[in-house]
Amino acid sequence: MDLTDLILLPIAFLGATVAAFWLSMVIWTFRDIRSRTRDLPTQFLATLLVAVLNVPGLLIYLILRPRETLAEAYERALEEELILQTLEEIEQCPACGRRVKAEFIVCPYCHTRLKQRCPRCQRPLRLEWTLCPYCGVSVSGAAPSPALAAPARGGSAGPE
Repeated sequence: MDLTDLILLPIAFLGATVAAFWLSMVIWTFRDIRSRTRDLPTQFLATLLVAVLNVPGLLIYLILRPRETLAEAYERALEEELILQTLEEIEQCPACGRRVKAEFIVCPYCHTRLKQRCPRCQRPLRLEWTLCPYCGVSVSGAAPSPALAAPARGGSAGPE
């Protein structure tokens, strides 16, 4: 082994390390930008920026990249939707506008009737309902709904 081989071996090792580092930066950038946007030109340009400019390109990419990933944006949207649903579920008295619990029959502030009780199961029902969704009894005091009533005749399942 002569002197040039001893010099070329560390240089080759250093070159392979630099190439592996460069390739890993390009791959990391590609994966990162794919997790942050679905826009294909943006993905291509961000990867090209790092591939061409190397470390300065990576620094520019880190400054310009979107703050949150698509998964984080999706989770944030779900949280916002949950908060909106929670706000919509809060019941208010139609007369005074104050918060009332879902099981209140009468507003404790202005004494407005909010719900009625089912004659059979005594659960609170909205005033506009004509049928109890819990037991099927007609709220107007008539017989249960024909769709929910048990058949009067036994045995026959089909039409006669």
